[in-house]
Amino acid sequence: MPHRSLETSSRPPQKAASSDKVSDEVSDEVCNDMNTMDLLGKARKLESAIARRFDRAARDAVGAGTHEPLEIVHLVVEAAEREIQPGGRGKRVFPFNSITLSVLASSREARARFEAVSAGEPTLRDRIIEHLRLKSCPIDDLTLNVAYVARAPKDWRYPQFNLAFARVARAPTSDVPHEPAVARLDLTVVRGTAERKTYSFVAKRIDLGRCPEVRDARNRLIRINHVAFVERSGDVNQSVSRRHAHIAYEPTSGGYRLRDDGSVHGTSVVRNGSTVVVPKGSLGVRLRTGDELVLGEARLRIRFDGDCE
Repeated sequence: MPHRSLETSSRPPQKAASSDKVSDEVSDEVCNDMNTMDLLGKARKLESAIARRFDRAARDAVGAGTHEPLEIVHLVVEAAEREIQPGGRGKRVFPFNSITLSVLASSREARARFEAVSAGEPTLRDRIIEHLRLKSCPIDDLTLNVAYVARAPKDWRYPQFNLAFARVARAPTSDVPHEPAVARLDLTVVRGTAERKTYSFVAKRIDLGRCPEVRDARNRLIRINHVAFVERSGDVNQSVSRRHAHIAYEPTSGGYRLRDDGSVHGTSVVRNGSTVVVPKGSLGVRLRTGDELVLGEARLRIRFDGDCE
């Protein structure tokens, strides 16, 4: 009897051991599933972090490539120049008479900033015409249309603007009086050192100063001097301010005036041995052939096409 009782009592532990083994296997499977889920979760988090970094890098790259309005204006002028083509007998032609410029402007402020530069003197259209003329490709019949968009399409060639060139048939023009044609003027450097000794212009505004490009404290382009005295080339050149003065065309009279742009050492005109000071902020002094333009200590002599000194 004691022996049977011992055998009977020894069986339950075996069942308990089998039950524990099953329980352990189930626990291992659950742990494995949890580990797998944990790895998948970590993988998703890593994927999201990488995607965010790529997006941030893309935004930074786009931001780094943005241009100020004046820089866009000059890029448009350069793009127009690249459309010049040979016309036979050594001539060059610009085959279009209509340009449509689309500009990315996400806000009214962005549009206002661009309009202030493109519509100011000289206008963007005048800049294009003058640049083409300097490339021996004169054109007068040019229409420039500007449109603004809040988002740039993917097919734009440039990230902030797009150009469409066309040749449009013009209707016959009536006998409407036109403003006088802009006269050509020649400038010769008499004192100081500029990038060139002589200049010729047919433009409504000619900026005079030191250095070809003028930038602000944030390195944004704010002005390009058409007549640029060389930086660090003696005291005479250093007396010329970076934004010294400009010559402005008068449509009503067909003449030009010299105006001071807030220079440090002043602007004046020497005519027949007499000096006429150009006050800052004034309408300027009307120019004549033979006048010497005094910028600080530098001097330029002006001559108009067809005039004799």
